[in-house]
Amino acid sequence: MANLDTSLKEAMAIEGAIGVALVDYGSGMALGALGGEGELDLNVAAAGNTDVVRAKMRTMELLNLHDNEIEDILITLTGQYHLIRPLTQQKGRGLFLYLALSRTRSNLAMARHQLRTIEAVLDI
Repeated sequence: MANLDTSLKEAMAIEGAIGVALVDYGSGMALGALGGEGELDLNVAAAGNTDVVRAKMRTMELLNLHDNEIEDILITLTGQYHLIRPLTQQKGRGLFLYLALSRTRSNLAMARHQLRTIEAVLDI
């Protein structure tokens, strides 16, 4: 199991990573963040993406999609990818990993795979 600091560092090692945060979507607060300097305010991104996660959770509830869980949410910008990955472990409920990537310097499929691996060993 990896602690938060180690997991954030591993996420920043993903090719093209701009910034990463572990976010509580109950409060919108980043519990930990790394990177983002000059390109992205991770605290603002954490709060804003909390609204995205909450909206999707509400929509799934309205659609009665109870046997489904969100693996990740992808927001594609012209120069960046933003990945949101809700934690599935019991201790991680209510939290999500947020990763911003440079679109030109990253491999989206590999980044999703690596983020899934990081999430699986993250010890909250």
